[in-house]
Amino acid sequence: RPKPFGYGMAWLAVRSRDPKAVMEALGITSATPSNWNSGIGTVYDASLGEAHVYVSPPVNGWVFVVGLSLPYPVGGGFVDKFTPMMVGLGRRFAEVQYFFSYPTIDFFAWARLIDGRLVRAFAVGDEGVVLNKGRTTQEERGLGLKLFELRGVKGRKGDAGAELILHPTEEHVMRLAQRWSIDPTKLDQAGGGAGLGWVGLAPSSWRAERIRKSAA
Repeated sequence: RPKPFGYGMAWLAVRSRDPKAVMEALGITSATPSNWNSGIGTVYDASLGEAHVYVSPPVNGWVFVVGLSLPYPVGGGFVDKFTPMMVGLGRRFAEVQYFFSYPTIDFFAWARLIDGRLVRAFAVGDEGVVLNKGRTTQEERGLGLKLFELRGVKGRKGDAGAELILHPTEEHVMRLAQRWSIDPTKLDQAGGGAGLGWVGLAPSSWRAERIRKSAA
């Protein structure tokens, strides 16, 4: 049966009941059937997690793709592999969501495509806002996630008189996931039945790649 995950992890929520179709769309060609315990255990494993993803059986109409090997929003100097992944999935599935929660490096991100249209994409890390596309959604505003330029507590004033803005936390990401689809930390309460998913190797095309500067 579904096993909770979410903290210190990246994942996709794809509106589908066909894990194989999701794997095909992502280009995952080498995969082995796996139950929830083995799949989630693999992506959290210190040595296996960097190169593998777990594609879950459907839960209430959603297929989850879990793993830190998933492409993520990057700043300048790196090739953007996150956007092509999301756009490619958006061509095949009615709704695609992405979440990243990793406080170790202070990185949090979320994105949502509906009917192939990017509704929202946001990412923030140590260096500040990495990605900010689309209008802040009603669900974000309901969680107090409105602006992210500075750290601090909403409503207080900084030393220079500028307003300090709430910085997202892991709990914000999980609560936003719950409002958009399913909170993965509560999957054992979602009512999904037993089933097998797939553990696969992350495509080599997902690996981080610096932009090569052309010779002068």
